[in-house]
Amino acid sequence: MSAPVVAQATPAERAAFIGRTYVHLLGAILLFAALEVTWFVTPVASTMIRLMMGGGNLTWLLFMGAFVGVSYFANSWALRDNAKPLQYAGLGLFAVFESILFVPLIAMALIATKTGDPYILPRAMGITAVLFAGLTGIVFLTRKDFSFMRGVLMFAGFAAFAMAVGSMIFGFSLGIFFSYAMVALAGGYILYHTSNIMLHYRTNQHVAASLALFSSVMLLFWYVLRIFLARRR
Repeated sequence: MSAPVVAQATPAERAAFIGRTYVHLLGAILLFAALEVTWFVTPVASTMIRLMMGGGNLTWLLFMGAFVGVSYFANSWALRDNAKPLQYAGLGLFAVFESILFVPLIAMALIATKTGDPYILPRAMGITAVLFAGLTGIVFLTRKDFSFMRGVLMFAGFAAFAMAVGSMIFGFSLGIFFSYAMVALAGGYILYHTSNIMLHYRTNQHVAASLALFSSVMLLFWYVLRIFLARRR
């Protein structure tokens, strides 16, 4: 017999599921942070930066293609019932890839830290945390079902991805307003995934739920940090 969806579970089952989901989200964030520190205290970060920046837009296109593939496999594994090791492998794989993808952006933030803006990373992390907490609070307090946003978010996400690829192929700049739009898109995903956690996931799908939230938090952090970096120029 399959586990019940959260909306039909007992209060105890619902609370346990939500608790496990956010514990796993915290675990993924801590893994991401630990990996970033590891990359920068070893020669790994400098090697990654040379690889990503040296190949120009072609390298970034390859990374974006890899991101699509990693996201697909990570989500597929995380949704596998009765396969806990594979579920955790999906969450871990996504956290590792995100930590690699963030290396150039974190490097830029560290350079800014050394050249007159020592609080750029803490501010970006703080804004991301406040936005995430506020959006989460909206869902928990209103108990509104945001699943109706699925189609809009999918279309907006595809359009944003196409614009990012187009900017690399044709060499045009997306500008800071694109970053603000992506912050809004990430916020929409957080509302959507949080309401799914409240209502639509099954109570044994906490790993998949935490992966969905983690991907949205990372998207939000990426563009919040890009906005802070852009404002320094």
